[in-house]
Amino acid sequence: MPRKPWDLAFTAEPEEVAALRRIMRLHLGVWGLHDITDEAQLCVSEIVSNVITHVGLGTPTTLAVSMNGTHLRIEVHDPDSRALPTLLGLDLDAEDGRGMALVDAIADRWGVQLLADRKVTWCELSTSLTTPNGHSGGPRVTRAEGMLDLYRAAKPPRTAVPSSLSMVTAEEVVIDAIADLLHWLRAHGRDADEALDRAQRHFEAEVGLPGELK
Repeated sequence: MPRKPWDLAFTAEPEEVAALRRIMRLHLGVWGLHDITDEAQLCVSEIVSNVITHVGLGTPTTLAVSMNGTHLRIEVHDPDSRALPTLLGLDLDAEDGRGMALVDAIADRWGVQLLADRKVTWCELSTSLTTPNGHSGGPRVTRAEGMLDLYRAAKPPRTAVPSSLSMVTAEEVVIDAIADLLHWLRAHGRDADEALDRAQRHFEAEVGLPGELK
C-alpha cells in the first residue's frame, strides 16, 4: 500500500481546525491507520491552535503528512520563526499552554525545525506497521493476504465427498477465512459491512435463492 506524502495549505483560523481533523481521519482511513487516528487528530488540533494563538489569526499555514519509516509524521509550517512552541507543564485546568504538553504526551517524538522562510513544528506517531508500505491489522490481515494470493493462483479442485466431521471443521475454517477478509478490507480503508452485503447479493444471484436482485 503506497502512502505518498501529501500537504494542504490553509489559513490559520479556528474554524479550519475541525476541517483539518476530518481530512486527517479520511486520509488515515485510506492508509489503513485507523488505530492512531484519534492521536493524529489531536496533534493536528493542538499544533494548529498553537499557530493561531502565538503567531496570529489568518497566518498562511501548511499541514504536511508523510511516513518516516513506520512512523506517521505530521508537520505544520508557518512563516514566523520567532514564535517557538514551548513545552509547559500539563495543567488540565489551565486554558493556555496545554497544546505542546499534550503533543509531548501523545507523540513518540516532536520538535521544531527553523528554515530561512518558515518554521516547521513536527511530531511523529508510532504505528503497528512493520514496513512503511505494509498493512496494519495484525495476523488476520496477514493471513488474508496469503489467502488472496492462493485464491488468485488456484485451479478448480477435484470433487470429493467429505465426512460429516471434516465438514464441521471446514465450516469453521471458512468462517475464520471470512473474518480475516473482513479485517483485510478494514485495514485497507474499505467498508467491510458493504462488501459483505455485496458478496451476499452475488451469492444469492448465482445460486438463485429467494430474494435475489431482479
